[in-house]
Amino acid sequence: MLTTEPAVSGNLPSGNLLPVYQHMPVRPVRGRGSWLIDAAGREWLDAYGGHAVASTGHCHPHVVAAIARQAETLLFYSAAVPLEIREQLAAELVQRCSVSGARIFFCNSGAEANENALHLARRATGRSGVVAVQGGWHGRTIATIACTDGAKYEEWARGAGMPIARRVPFDDVATLERTVDDTTAAVIVEPVQGLAGARDCRPEFLRAARAACDRHGAALIFDEIQCGVGRSGAFTAAQIYGVVPDALTLAKGLASGLPIGAVVAGERLAAGVKTGDLGSTFGGGPVVCAAALATLEVIDREKLIANARVQGERLREGAVTLGVPKVTGRGLLLGLNLGRPAAAVQQALFQRRILTGTASDPNVLRLMPPLTFSTQESNLVLAGLAEALA
Repeated sequence: MLTTEPAVSGNLPSGNLLPVYQHMPVRPVRGRGSWLIDAAGREWLDAYGGHAVASTGHCHPHVVAAIARQAETLLFYSAAVPLEIREQLAAELVQRCSVSGARIFFCNSGAEANENALHLARRATGRSGVVAVQGGWHGRTIATIACTDGAKYEEWARGAGMPIARRVPFDDVATLERTVDDTTAAVIVEPVQGLAGARDCRPEFLRAARAACDRHGAALIFDEIQCGVGRSGAFTAAQIYGVVPDALTLAKGLASGLPIGAVVAGERLAAGVKTGDLGSTFGGGPVVCAAALATLEVIDREKLIANARVQGERLREGAVTLGVPKVTGRGLLLGLNLGRPAAAVQQALFQRRILTGTASDPNVLRLMPPLTFSTQESNLVLAGLAEALA
């Protein structure tokens, strides 16, 4: 078991940085697999995954080699020129995502992907209204803050002149059906909510969203920024639920840590898109595409989606055995509702050099480790959790 010792200093950002993040108590200088190494050589078990980004672990050799090869060949060119590697990645995503007649748009982040998906929905429907779900997190760009749940985001959106999305309670089918109407351009939903505490929607709720969109001619957008790319136990959560959205957004773990976002736009939203309708200077650059292709290869070769299911179940069952009252989420996106403030437990795990996340629900501890997480590493988390809870 990792030893208990005082956490290193470093919770506050440098004086040259805007103080917008509360830092974890580690300053990593290297990373390998599920582990971060600080300047003193101490190893930290990463069950947070850089916020669900380190899908293949830190510095996976296959991903690093692909990045190096591409950087030596062609470091960058924008979408002003065609690139075979960009087209190759688009083909891989179309093949892996169950979205009818899909076309791909690449950008640089999850917020950008959601922003562009909402733009496509408004363009296709000629409407502006959006329906979102309470607890949803979709980004901090102009259109996404109007959909992200929270009073301060609503205030920011109003200040920017954006119409606020109509929000329905989580998993409330009746309210959803009453809210979606002929003014609705899109319903945007995370099949497994991230920041809210890894809350997985009931299948009935997502099916009702699909049916309501069909009745009123609205677009259904699945925000899979956090729960996609294998994390939920299938390549997309949509495949688990058997519900086909009109657009699906991916980011975080898609390139194992390099910045990328992707809109997987179905036939209806892609129809009629022409030059100039969307754009991103760095979206789909050669190095990040190489990293994403290598990430997909690792996911396949090492059977990481199956591993996410196995280790997710191990962590779930272990937490319940330790007396955790409720565990939500799917695969390796789990929310442990501790029935008491999670921050204290997180701090106790930091003392044991185990990184985890919290949630907007103060009682929820989030686990989002690399998809490469081993049985031994899951057992280390559970042993640390047992000590922290005690």
